[in-house]
Amino acid sequence: MGEENSEIAREVARRRTFAIISHPDAGKTTLTEKLLLFGGALREAGAVRARRAQRHATSDWLEIEKQRGISVSSSAMHFVYDEFRVNILDTPGHKDFSEDTYRTLIAADSAVMLIDAAKGVEAQTRKLFEVCRMRGIPIFTFVNKMDRYGRDPLDLMGEIEEVLGIDAVPLNWPVGQGSDFRGVYDRLGLRLQLFSGGAHGTSLVDETDIDGAHDSEPVRAALGAKADELAESLALLEGAGAPYDAGRVRAGEQSPMFFGSALTNFGIQPFLERFLELAPPPAARPSSKGVIGPVAEPFSGFVFKIQANMDPDHRDRVAFLRICSGKFVRGSTVKHVRTGKPIRLANSTLLLGQGREEVDEAWPGDVVGLFDPGVFRIGDTLSEKGDFSFADFPVFPPEHFMRVELGLVEKRKALAKGLEQLAQEGAVQVFAEVGGVNSAPIVGAVGPLQFDVLRHRMASEYKVELRLSPMPHNVARWPRGAFDPEIVKHSQLVKLVQDREGRPVLLSESASYLQRLVERHEGLELADRA
Repeated sequence: MGEENSEIAREVARRRTFAIISHPDAGKTTLTEKLLLFGGALREAGAVRARRAQRHATSDWLEIEKQRGISVSSSAMHFVYDEFRVNILDTPGHKDFSEDTYRTLIAADSAVMLIDAAKGVEAQTRKLFEVCRMRGIPIFTFVNKMDRYGRDPLDLMGEIEEVLGIDAVPLNWPVGQGSDFRGVYDRLGLRLQLFSGGAHGTSLVDETDIDGAHDSEPVRAALGAKADELAESLALLEGAGAPYDAGRVRAGEQSPMFFGSALTNFGIQPFLERFLELAPPPAARPSSKGVIGPVAEPFSGFVFKIQANMDPDHRDRVAFLRICSGKFVRGSTVKHVRTGKPIRLANSTLLLGQGREEVDEAWPGDVVGLFDPGVFRIGDTLSEKGDFSFADFPVFPPEHFMRVELGLVEKRKALAKGLEQLAQEGAVQVFAEVGGVNSAPIVGAVGPLQFDVLRHRMASEYKVELRLSPMPHNVARWPRGAFDPEIVKHSQLVKLVQDREGRPVLLSESASYLQRLVERHEGLELADRA
């Protein structure tokens, strides 16, 4: 057992599992692709900034993602860089898919916050940052698009501190901006890193390193006229900025800050190397039975995502399992905690976007794809020993509702199967009229763009042309305590439906009306989740 634990400890120490968060269009998918390029997982990066690109991003594999140029589904990718095993959890940037992003953040040990150099801290960035803060996830900041003229780096640093309430500590500093962006100065390593080449970002760049303090003769000679500009900026940082503190980073009080351009590849490798050095390995995780350590405990993990039809030829379902402790061994039998039944870990794969490779063993921090015959749900815990469950997953109440126009649907069985599978993924929530026989399903979503994805996937994956009609409701609440359906039976302001588990749900156009309902009926409570 001692030898096995030491093997697990070695594997845990070399793993880095992180999510990338950003506002839409900040360049998240491009950064993901370039990290894979430098990690050797890709020979040539796809140009993902325009539809006329010859190849699509590895992380964006759904057809609608390729057409629209946005990420709407979380992806898991991996590569090995030096001694590190790197697991990237790419997330949707659009706010309409925040549920998927939140669930993915639960599976991450750290996060890279991507910021557009011209736009600074945007709305979705703030929202996702708060999720990371609630979960105590260390955050590293990468200021992207330095190949374009944007805001002053000192202003960006100040905005992060003011808007997000976290100390931003630049570990490197840009040399120039826009067409003059030439490189970065590494403040920790005391060296100037100059970039050239890169074939417009589709291949690796040439880097010239010059060791020395920023005011040393070799560095000043290489910078020429920009030497004084760099010296002035670094002097301001030394005088006003906080020093780097690894403990404060782990506590979520400080964010190491880097600069670069994912499009041109300038600054990507220096960021990757420093990030892997400083980011935390997989740590202990809270559960219903206390903290579960990655090394001392037997195998355990949880399902944070389910994706149907990743392989259109086989119409399969894959459950994304984040390993939390012990050693994953393909073919072993473990406990499915929710059902209490044994389950065999067969047909296990490692994922690279839509691509897969068979895996015989994996370790804490890794994400393994399990073939799902329909037994898994998001949040399920698998454990070799014990009946604990990992921390609960957030479920967001829908704010938009559509009714399926059944009279226009020809393939009823395919419709039912598609809605059930996509609901199991968490892509939408499905409701039914209470007491309705063969009534039209109601679909709910956090954001309206989810309905576009629903229509597209139903057509492409299930061959069902879905017609939806909007409903006026924008609030969903689950009754708790003393609830009598009769109190809303004749209401024009509240619709009573039931979720997929048969639980009653109240839909309304007004949260204030639901609150008045609670005030009028003693013992009634309403929750924003099941």
